[in-house]
Amino acid sequence: MVLFMKLFIHLLDGQSVDTPTTMLSRLLKEHQAKQNERKELQEKRRREAIAAATCLTEALVDHLNVGVAQAYVNQRKLDHEVKTLQVQASQFSKQTAQWISMVEGFNQALKEIGDVENWARSIEMDMRTIATALEYVHKGQLQSACS
Repeated sequence: MVLFMKLFIHLLDGQSVDTPTTMLSRLLKEHQAKQNERKELQEKRRREAIAAATCLTEALVDHLNVGVAQAYVNQRKLDHEVKTLQVQASQFSKQTAQWISMVEGFNQALKEIGDVENWARSIEMDMRTIATALEYVHKGQLQSACS
């Protein structure tokens, strides 16, 4: 049908009439030329799409890499801070143990002082008892000598 329409248009334009084989050959060449143009256009668009996808992928990867790099840096800082905190906690624990030991020693010394004080009071009371007894005996001897 298309072939007949083209033939009719050629006749109306006053162009020479091609034989059906020539016309078919020419139509085939036109069709192939249009197909080649479409293929080239499609190939061009495909290359452009691939280039755009590549650019997008690179941009996304770069963006993600920045985040990953920052997370890595933060993790290293945290690791360093954890180590520092562990060392400081260990030092504080040792120092606290020393303080506890010193306080216990001080408490023991106070107990000993209290024990010495009690011992001294006990001796003092014993000495007073002995002094009183000696005084009593001495007075008793003086009275018996005077009588």
